[in-house]
Amino acid sequence: MAELAELEDPKTRRVNEKHGDDHGVNLSRLRALAKRLKTQQELARRLWATDDTAARLLAILVCRPKAFEREELDVMLREARAPKVHDWLVNYVVKKNPHSEELRLAWSADPDPVVASAGWALTTERVAKRPGGLDLAGLLDVIEAEMKNAPDRLQWAMNHCLAQIGIEHAEHRTRAVDIGERLEVLKDYPTSPGCTSPFAPVWITEMVRRQHDG
Repeated sequence: MAELAELEDPKTRRVNEKHGDDHGVNLSRLRALAKRLKTQQELARRLWATDDTAARLLAILVCRPKAFEREELDVMLREARAPKVHDWLVNYVVKKNPHSEELRLAWSADPDPVVASAGWALTTERVAKRPGGLDLAGLLDVIEAEMKNAPDRLQWAMNHCLAQIGIEHAEHRTRAVDIGERLEVLKDYPTSPGCTSPFAPVWITEMVRRQHDG
């Protein structure tokens, strides 16, 4: 904790706080610290218990993803309110855990939109890597009905799933683009030069073009 406090930088904190992340530690330095500590599951649990955002990010980097029980991950996700902690927990830990599919199903139907967004992130991963058994048309039905009025984090996760379905599954591409065009979610999102817009029709078209060019 003392080392993390030494890495704290007020300028980094100001930038992070604009995104809802209450810490001021440069992530490259955090990763270097994690590399030195190597995997330590007990330390990870103790760091997580501090409720400090930088400590929790470090916990995620030094933990053993497969060592967590389902209930433990459920509690951790509900505690992870900082967007970066939430994002890393889902991507670096839950996706590698044997309970990820059970959690995907439970979280997707959760009334808490932040928890539901984690379920959608896990669904997007399956759309891309293991789509067998998924009802893609059914997912598009839910997105069509609920994405427009969903809270920010959930809307973002649903939109990513919509784009992924359109990119990976040609038979659903026309419908995915059509849903994106009608709902206009993230249509005006400011996009840096050289970056792909998160507006689903543009995102789908661009990624499909790259696949064909590649």
